[in-house]
Amino acid sequence: MDVLYEDNHIIVVNKAPGEIVQGDKTGDTPLSETVAAWLKEKYAKPGNVFVGVAHRLDRPVGGVVVFAKTSKALARLNEMFRNGHVHKRYWAITRGTPEHAAGELTHYITTTERNNKSYASPTPRPGAKEARLRYSTLAEGDHYRLLEVELLTGRKHQIRVQLSAIGCPIRGDLKYGDRRSNPDGSISLLAREIRFIHPVSGKEIHVTAPVPHDPLWEALALKTMQDGDA
Repeated sequence: MDVLYEDNHIIVVNKAPGEIVQGDKTGDTPLSETVAAWLKEKYAKPGNVFVGVAHRLDRPVGGVVVFAKTSKALARLNEMFRNGHVHKRYWAITRGTPEHAAGELTHYITTTERNNKSYASPTPRPGAKEARLRYSTLAEGDHYRLLEVELLTGRKHQIRVQLSAIGCPIRGDLKYGDRRSNPDGSISLLAREIRFIHPVSGKEIHVTAPVPHDPLWEALALKTMQDGDA
């Protein structure tokens, strides 16, 4: 388990693609239980260890996930996420090229539980929820683009469906329009960064996940650094 930050009230880990954050109908061991077992062993704690789930990532997505180690921290984190006081940035490798290098997207999203899929419309529809995000192009390769995305709302599969709606499906995301899957079953979407005020201490917490060990990820990330130095 890759721990990015830990104190008495919270623990932030780097989720691997394919892991589930919280238990579901698959019966697979969720990351929350893995974290609890790690804490129990590290601190030789008797009995059950409290690990509260404050937010989630889709199964094929990797990156930063925050868990609460106390009920006080969980209650406050839940309120912070609900009120939009937690700032998250994502990196996405897309096959298409956005019309504009940077911008803000607004769609209206409906979700069908039968196939666990969301649909984006450019105009309001009955039952649809407004979805907004900002994006900017960080690097360009021969076939792919690396985008940075800031969520302004939190909807199911929001980044995936909104980028697909502008002709930029995320690499490996067959559900939302890419042509080929990634060998490991992941999609090339990384919860890169999270920033918030600590729910107990009040200090600012800013955590960044490492770039995946993948040739394309590493090449585009390197290009980002080179362009920044230019």
